[in-house]
Amino acid sequence: MATSATTRGVIFIHSTPRALCAHLEWALGNVLGNQINLEWVDQPVVNQNVRSELSWTGAPETTERLVSTLRAFPHIRFEVTQEPCQGLDGQRYVSTPSLGILRTPMGVYGQSYVEEDKARHAVSTAIAEGKTLTDVLDQLLGGPWDRELEPFRNASEAMSVRWLHQVG
Repeated sequence: MATSATTRGVIFIHSTPRALCAHLEWALGNVLGNQINLEWVDQPVVNQNVRSELSWTGAPETTERLVSTLRAFPHIRFEVTQEPCQGLDGQRYVSTPSLGILRTPMGVYGQSYVEEDKARHAVSTAIAEGKTLTDVLDQLLGGPWDRELEPFRNASEAMSVRWLHQVG
């Protein structure tokens, strides 16, 4: 559904093989309608990998296009965030090669939350599968993804964020 609303977000590429950098820049530029030249820095957690960040502004549907584009590169770890705008929730997508992709809604202060229907399903799942509600909610909120990505995030504290505004 196209809308005239504008939002913004950040793309965090936590790790990618250096050989994919130009391909990622071209692919992201295709989505955002601008030439992208990211600042790539070594990712010390994985040998021969680099990382980068990019802030973006555009229509809300840009988020899904960015995620779909990045997901085509199966060996990267990334997050894409979208701030809430004009009646739409924010979103956070997280992807790792071992866990796949996760989407969580985000509130106006950047907090992830569990939607009512998913919370009810979590309770039913915990009961039916003999799991604790804490474990099921941890999965829903992205705990495994956050634990896997935490070393990659900490290795990047010196990164600067660049803003890119979509045109057209």
